[in-house]
Amino acid sequence: MTRSVSTLFTLLWIAILAGCGGLGEGPDKTAGWSAQRLYTEAKSELSDGNYESAVKLYEKLESRFPYGRYAQQAQMEVAYAYFRQSQPENALAACDRFIKLHPNHPNVDYMYFLKGVVNFNEDLGLLAVVSRQDPSERDPKSAKDAFDAFRELVTRYPDSKYTPDAMKRLAYLVNALAAHEVHVARYYYRRGAYLAAANRATTVVTTYSTSPSLEEALGIQVLSYGKLGLTELRDDSLRIMKLNFPDSLYAKGLVERPEPWWKFW
Repeated sequence: MTRSVSTLFTLLWIAILAGCGGLGEGPDKTAGWSAQRLYTEAKSELSDGNYESAVKLYEKLESRFPYGRYAQQAQMEVAYAYFRQSQPENALAACDRFIKLHPNHPNVDYMYFLKGVVNFNEDLGLLAVVSRQDPSERDPKSAKDAFDAFRELVTRYPDSKYTPDAMKRLAYLVNALAAHEVHVARYYYRRGAYLAAANRATTVVTTYSTSPSLEEALGIQVLSYGKLGLTELRDDSLRIMKLNFPDSLYAKGLVERPEPWWKFW
């Protein structure tokens, strides 16, 4: 009886071990692959839209072959894979890591561009497109981060093939950031916080003077300074507005644009 029980326990233990072995992932099929093969397979997965598989292969490539051109290329392409996989935080981290490790790489301009695009797309947002929300009404952090990345690109690499696209996006972002300041200024004005409204409007006048929001910013300045009794500042803003916008209605009261500037994009 004792021997039967012992045999039963032995068989049970063997079954448990076999079951545990079945839970594993099995041998790594990429074991023994060269850096070139890992890169080729990862690139193929990326081209086919299998971003998760591509990321895993790129990571294996870098961990096994941390030096050389394949590792550097993997660091670049894994950032793009994360971006296409809708993982913006990982994509941005990969961009920053590459820029830090390889500041003089011949393709580092692409990493600045990709960093800007990731933030740019974050700022636009799917919900904003669906709801037709004015981007100036959202938190401008992503817009500012995108602006910084694109500005770095066009400043450091004016001849980059990505610079023309970056400059177009910069123009959009300048308008977005200016419109955000005007949106906040309008909010403060309507609640009687006239000094805060004037300060926000001044940011547009001094920093984003080429944006379509300049006219309204000057109008908010005029109205806010008038409410505060700051007649000299009011008259200065009024003079500048009449010089630049002689037919403006903003001096007479806050008005809404019939067609927001951002809808052209």
